[in-house]
Amino acid sequence: MAETVGDYLLTRLREWGVGQVFAYPGDGINGIVASFGKAADRPAFIQARHEEMAAFEAVGYAKFSGNVGVCMATSGPGAIHLLNGLYDAKLDHVPVVAIVGQTARSAMGGYYQQEVDLQALFKDVACEYLVEVNVAEQLPNALDRAMRTAATRRAPTGLIIPADVQEEEYTPPQHAFKHVPSGPPDRPRAAMVPRDQDLSAAAEVLNAGRKVAVLVGQGARTAAAEVAEVAELTGAGVAKALLGIDVVSDDLPYVTGAIGLLGTRPSYELMRDCDTLLIVGSNFPYSQFLPGFGQARAVQIDIDGSLIGMRYPTEVNLVGDAAATLRALIPLLRRNEDRTWRQTVEDNVAGWLDTMHRQAMLEADPVNPMRVVHELSERVPGNAIVTADSGSAANWYARNLRFREDMRGSLSGTLATMGPGVPYAIGAKFAHPDRPVIALVGDGAMQMNGMAELITLARYRERWEDPRCVVCVFHNNDLNQVTWELRAMGGAPKFEQSQSLPDVDYAAFARSLGLTAVTVEQPADIGPAWDLALSAEGPAVLDVYCDPEVPPIPPHATLDQVKSTTESVLRGDPNAFHLVMQGAKTKLQEILPGRRS
Repeated sequence: MAETVGDYLLTRLREWGVGQVFAYPGDGINGIVASFGKAADRPAFIQARHEEMAAFEAVGYAKFSGNVGVCMATSGPGAIHLLNGLYDAKLDHVPVVAIVGQTARSAMGGYYQQEVDLQALFKDVACEYLVEVNVAEQLPNALDRAMRTAATRRAPTGLIIPADVQEEEYTPPQHAFKHVPSGPPDRPRAAMVPRDQDLSAAAEVLNAGRKVAVLVGQGARTAAAEVAEVAELTGAGVAKALLGIDVVSDDLPYVTGAIGLLGTRPSYELMRDCDTLLIVGSNFPYSQFLPGFGQARAVQIDIDGSLIGMRYPTEVNLVGDAAATLRALIPLLRRNEDRTWRQTVEDNVAGWLDTMHRQAMLEADPVNPMRVVHELSERVPGNAIVTADSGSAANWYARNLRFREDMRGSLSGTLATMGPGVPYAIGAKFAHPDRPVIALVGDGAMQMNGMAELITLARYRERWEDPRCVVCVFHNNDLNQVTWELRAMGGAPKFEQSQSLPDVDYAAFARSLGLTAVTVEQPADIGPAWDLALSAEGPAVLDVYCDPEVPPIPPHATLDQVKSTTESVLRGDPNAFHLVMQGAKTKLQEILPGRRS
């Protein structure tokens, strides 16, 4: 049989090292699906329950593997469903290639079934590269450019292939006029280093600083050792943007944890009091959590020059690879012998850890959600990958989970969409089948799509060397983050009709799929439940009944702000008294004198 365009597509994906395509079938990609049937599981067709989940799984795979994730969907509705996951990739700078079908060329423009203007639909989300393949000779160059662009620009790209083209005999491009050849698959890797004069200018700023703060993002992931050396030389404290929460270990006493609305008090204090700021690989957007404008001299390092100087008035901008740039900068730095600032930072961190322990151990009705993550943090495997969904679960992930050197973690950072927690975990398992994965998910996100994706988790567990994948559901029957936003930002009590969720037995559903499942309704059972799940011989679900009134109070919230929120709640919140008591107990732990070490 002659090789079809669909056959060649999979051949070229294999040459690019693509091991799996996260997808859902439909007649707009029948030609490619038929080719998968002949491909001997190379690449594997990983069937999600929904195209949006396929896109999220590709994003999760790309985030945790560092390679390009590939997703695929049919024309029309399938392509539309990919969009949310692709926007997640775009906003978090993740390399993903979307392959989508289209109606046959002979029907285009005829208002045919499932015909959608895919060029217009994907124009924004795949703005770095989007092409429709209308003849076989286009395919190698089109696919190669989609892969290369996704990898080098860290962005989603799109490849549209009409249904009839997929089934045509493949003919390669010729050495001919208006044919475009393509070179062999590769992955360009750059280690750009700024000019010597720019490095000297940056060193002058950092050497002059007496209270240096470092902010790292996901762009610093390959530079953890260099960041630690810079911090040691300058006596700096190191805060982490949410997407860079796994860059440096929380075991280092000067690492203050996450920054921002979901961040820690030591990170808030670090930025509030510093006189010098070094930003490495971060596009953290919330300038109100950075030093006041004019307060600090600032240096920024980023591989993408278009992202520099966007959030803070930086004095020196270094466009280059984070690790290579820091290695070139380090010999120019002088050791700051005055360790007063460093000691202040470390004391703040130690006090915060004591506060977080006390907050996690507070009684709640029935379970304190902070304790769920606190207990995980004490027993999480050192090579674990942790995903989190959007919502109040992200607060506990950001504040209560201590990342160690070899751990990885991520969530939907900039889009902050609901729903990626479980599919990210599935993508992580395909990226690292030998590592345990943990997903922290609210019940709102679980009902939205996490439950369906447990089916995918159950289906593919046999493919993973270490089949452990724990999904922890914060079961509080409330869309909790928005409920608190209504209270704290809008001064409005909880609106039951929009915020309350139907009660679902998540553990029972997991058991029906053959997964290990544990229901937790008492605080004392949290630790043993984690022990059981982390020692299980396959995926597990923890269904933890949590108190929705434990407040995700930002560490920078003042007593006046808490008082204002309390007054607004008392105007009509259905659980006003319990909410006020729980909030007061939680905030009080920050005020009480804590351990300093």
